[in-house]
Amino acid sequence: MASFNSSFLDKILGRIDRLDTEGIQNVVQRLEEQRQLFETVFNVIEDGILVVNPKGRIQYCNQAARDLLSSGKEPMEQRSVHQLIPAFNWDHFVDSMSHEAAPSMVRLEYALTYPKTCFLRLYGAAIQQQNQENTGYVLVLHDVTESRKKTVEAIESERVHTLTLLASSVAHEIGNPLNALHIHLQLIGRETAKIRDMMTQQRQLGKRGRGRPPKNLEAEVGALNMEQSLERLEEFVSVSRGEINRLELIITQFLQAMRPTIPDRKPDHLNAIVIETIELLRPELANRGIELVEELDEQLPDPPLDRAQIKQVLVNLIKNAMQAMDKDGLLRIRTKRDADGVWLSVEDNGMGISKDRISRIFEPYYTTKRKGTGLGLMIVHRIIRDHGGRIMVEPNQPSGTIFRLWLPLFEQQEKLLGPS
Repeated sequence: MASFNSSFLDKILGRIDRLDTEGIQNVVQRLEEQRQLFETVFNVIEDGILVVNPKGRIQYCNQAARDLLSSGKEPMEQRSVHQLIPAFNWDHFVDSMSHEAAPSMVRLEYALTYPKTCFLRLYGAAIQQQNQENTGYVLVLHDVTESRKKTVEAIESERVHTLTLLASSVAHEIGNPLNALHIHLQLIGRETAKIRDMMTQQRQLGKRGRGRPPKNLEAEVGALNMEQSLERLEEFVSVSRGEINRLELIITQFLQAMRPTIPDRKPDHLNAIVIETIELLRPELANRGIELVEELDEQLPDPPLDRAQIKQVLVNLIKNAMQAMDKDGLLRIRTKRDADGVWLSVEDNGMGISKDRISRIFEPYYTTKRKGTGLGLMIVHRIIRDHGGRIMVEPNQPSGTIFRLWLPLFEQQEKLLGPS
């Protein structure tokens, strides 16, 4: 079959009024051959292809799209995309395509239950024709069910590996404060015995000294020794209390890591969560002399979030940033949107994280802080992952660290990805 040159049609249209009947038949025959060629090509492509008009109604679909979206009995043409993909929001799609910050192609993901259970990745691009405004859209549907299953399996394998690391590490982590408590309890016992001996000596001196004036020097020495012992007792009790608090933190974060809760995701305003968290930590920021800069996108959509878990993520990241900075540090928090999600970044100008450590910061019990448990960032990573998002860490310039979080606008129904 002869190849089709796009200039051929332009030439024909320029002199179509001069063609006779035979010439027009030849043009029609050639166009029909090209139509059959393109249709054959489209039908052997494994991805579904939809051509839709500006109102979202299907003008053309290939065989792969029919297999993905229908049982094969009902016609696809003139049906709306929303009818076939219930989660597809046409207004949101058009808005994403027309948004000034949006790319020329939009990528979205959807779970389907009919005609079969699957997970689709949808790529959309506008059809532009010369001297015309947008005349429709091309939607490419890629079945990612198998890759999603493999991803879920990999995540489960990672969880098992993480739990193994937690189990092997928690004994050591709890052992340190327990040893400190054991030592300080022994010291408390010794000081208590000393105080008991001093009190016994004072009673004996009092009995022997009846009827005689007390020896002021002995009394003063005894009182001084008693006061010193009491001060040491207070110090030992304070250290022990601190170790108990550390044990409580280790156990709490260990339980959070061992028994993660499924996020209760509801459409929520991320900026509001950011503001609430900042107000919670503002006194500590002010006490450390840290300047806070907020750059929040006022047009941010509402992604499905578990408010309590995202607030926990923010608290951990902001506290990490505070601990990494000296006084008069700068903390910057940004939010912005993209075609299919929202971004949140926490930036500091602190000491930064070396390249050899960045790859390990989400490991359990790995910490660069003297009193850190090494579980905070692991919990942050788990929460963002369970929200279907992703987290990236990169150096800030000229110093410090940036944590970038991305959260999807649409909840992914992982329950559809199990064995069929």
